[in-house]
Amino acid sequence: MVSLGSTLRKCRQQRSLTQQRVAAGICAQSMLSAIEHDQYVPNAHLLVRLCQRLDISLDRLSLVDGLTISTDDQLNDCLQRYCNAHQYVQLKAYLQRPATLNAVKTATQTQAYYYYLGIAAFQTGESSATAIQDLRFAIQMTEGKQLTVLTRLATVSLAVVLAKRGQSRQALALTHQALAHITDGGFSANLSVVDYLAALVFTELADYPAATAQVMTTITVITDHQASYMLANCYRLLAEIAARQGNDGSRLTALQKQHFLSELFHEKVPEKF
Repeated sequence: MVSLGSTLRKCRQQRSLTQQRVAAGICAQSMLSAIEHDQYVPNAHLLVRLCQRLDISLDRLSLVDGLTISTDDQLNDCLQRYCNAHQYVQLKAYLQRPATLNAVKTATQTQAYYYYLGIAAFQTGESSATAIQDLRFAIQMTEGKQLTVLTRLATVSLAVVLAKRGQSRQALALTHQALAHITDGGFSANLSVVDYLAALVFTELADYPAATAQVMTTITVITDHQASYMLANCYRLLAEIAARQGNDGSRLTALQKQHFLSELFHEKVPEKF
């Protein structure tokens, strides 16, 4: 997977900049080195300043642990741009190109490919049966007994699809499966997506206390690790939960926080659920 640290390091090296030059006036060189080696997670203020120094957009970092489907960085970057911009029609077309298919080689890459394909099918309004089939295939591609981040993502994404179809029992079972022992492997930005989608499942099933508790837990985990990815989406979901309960005050408060975070981190959120 492409980490935040390796992304920053790659951008710095592409610009032929030393760590000392990038860190000057922002942080200690040793701290930048720790960030690049994923030994330290920068807070939002520090991340913004480093991105400004490197002249890169936070959009590029919005999926911190990018799930790759090939060894071709250009292909993976294009894939992530479509995902981060929620351009699912383009994502689906890109995935179905012969050049993309030919670039997928390993079992893990194949699993990521079908995960993305399932998401694209669901988000473009294709038959939910197609999305379910793709996501189930991604789950079945899991190697070993331990749940990987990718398997958790595919599992909880399938739960969202089933929840929207009203299949509550299966959706809840998959959600609990995706969340099981989720903190054992340490913090990962994509695990914040798993937590968020679990809250979305509870929302779709109208279990608003569980949904609210799940979102607040997700926000706490993100901020405890001085991260930012998915914060705007979390507050957008809180606003949706409040709206469905007729709590206009809480809805407006959550939306204000979401708008601030979206502007700060350029994080795209859904207009409707």
